[in-house]
Amino acid sequence: MTSEEQRPFAQVLAGIPARLLPFLRGVLAELAVPAAAPLPPLSRPRRLNRLPHVVVCLLALALGLAAMDELSDGYRLGFPLGTLTGFALGAAVALALWRPVPAWWLSLGAAVIAAVGARVGTLPVLNGPGGGPAPGLATGPGPDWPWSASAILAQSLVLFLLALRSPTRVAVGALSLTSLATYVLQGLTGGPVAAPVVRPLVVHYHPTGTLAVVAFAAVVLLGTALRGRREARTQLVRQASLTEEERARRTVLEERSRIARELHDVVAHHMSVISIQAQVAPHLVDDPTEELKENLEGIRQNALEALTELRRVLGVLRSENPEDPYGLGAGAGVAPHAPQPTLSRLDALVENTRAAGLTVTTEIEGEPRPLAPGVELSAYRIIQEALSNALRHAPGSAVKVELWHFPRGLQVRVVNSRPSHPAPPSPGAGHGLLGMRERVAMLGGTLLTSRTSCGGFAVAAFLPGNGTASADGAARTDDTFPGPRGEPRA
Repeated sequence: MTSEEQRPFAQVLAGIPARLLPFLRGVLAELAVPAAAPLPPLSRPRRLNRLPHVVVCLLALALGLAAMDELSDGYRLGFPLGTLTGFALGAAVALALWRPVPAWWLSLGAAVIAAVGARVGTLPVLNGPGGGPAPGLATGPGPDWPWSASAILAQSLVLFLLALRSPTRVAVGALSLTSLATYVLQGLTGGPVAAPVVRPLVVHYHPTGTLAVVAFAAVVLLGTALRGRREARTQLVRQASLTEEERARRTVLEERSRIARELHDVVAHHMSVISIQAQVAPHLVDDPTEELKENLEGIRQNALEALTELRRVLGVLRSENPEDPYGLGAGAGVAPHAPQPTLSRLDALVENTRAAGLTVTTEIEGEPRPLAPGVELSAYRIIQEALSNALRHAPGSAVKVELWHFPRGLQVRVVNSRPSHPAPPSPGAGHGLLGMRERVAMLGGTLLTSRTSCGGFAVAAFLPGNGTASADGAARTDDTFPGPRGEPRA
């Protein structure tokens, strides 16, 4: 490798510490100033939502008692120090349920104190003549050092809970510092020794540094994997919720555009009538004045210009291939320039529904009164959507369509019975009720949808006759509608 080739490589190596030091400082800062990270309860079953906490606390108690006995007798730390370090190990496991980083500091500190206390001369085995053990001294395998069995279990639980609740960099930092402390104790400092005596000393103990580090790494890896899996699942749920909200919002916007398109069609019809009447009016007057002709011509031109603009807007808003799986014209209409339907076409809609397999009856009460075109269109669309929903979700059911004419508006009610057989999967988006609500809200009316006691479904709407909200300026929000004489009807 030439010097020119070595220079970029050397620059990369030189840049590693510059990038690594800020990362290490951040990890140490998080370990030095830990935040609370409590373990949440189980979502289900609810009666056992605190079961993990109870199990961990019982394990903490068992490990604390075992560590007291092992450190007091096996390490010969004595009652005060052995009891204190054993209690600290058990308390660290319980503390890890709420504050895993301080619990890790506590368990690591207790384990290091116990290992250093065992090293100062409490576990010597004197060599006798010839290198064997001195007479009168017990032989056999020595204790586990620098990590006792109870300390390994306690530290593993603490690291697992830490990896489960803390970022990966914090868990790796805690594992690295634990491994460093193990290496310093066993690799650099060495095992327990005794105070100098005349004869040589040798201490028998079972080294556990490598085993402990492997166990710690395994539990950290497991906790990190579980935490990543939980975060991925949470992210998927959040994304699914956002997608559903976006789909619902888009459906509402599309429905509003469709309603606006249909209402514009009604306006376009009236503009066409105005234009024709303005053109014919001069011929209905004997010897009309020039001023009258100019005003009527101006009215006609303005109507034609408005009609042209409306048609341009409608060309953008219209859908080219609306879906109508049942032949009911659900959605925008099959013909781009077909007139918008009114209640006069209700009989044809009912006949199409009967031909599709439903038993439909109609009932009309009250004296029909002139309604705003938007009210008739919306009433027709609500009945159309309700019948289409009955075909999709209640096949073989009986449907009743009821219309009540009142002095101040029109009440529509469509009720279907329980389906005679299970409904097949529906290809629709499932947002038909949103369209009904948008129509009713635009006219200042009230909509009520609910399941019936017999297993069917009911849709009821009240639409003001003039297509505007009531005198209080807001649509009704209760679940009742006016009856035949103005009294509430459930």
